[in-house]
Amino acid sequence: MSRPLDPALLKILACPACKMPLAFDEPASRLSCSACGRSYDVRDGIPILLVQE
Repeated sequence: MSRPLDPALLKILACPACKMPLAFDEPASRLSCSACGRSYDVRDGIPILLVQE
């Protein structure tokens, strides 16, 4: 079971590739960008915002 993402953090996060807002998919523990289609893992409540991963 993963830790939840802080809602205040979600408000300020942006996609590192295109700088657009990210949406959190809690069941999958992933952040996704609707603008460029990239997605990023969230591990233990920490977003892994690495484009190359």
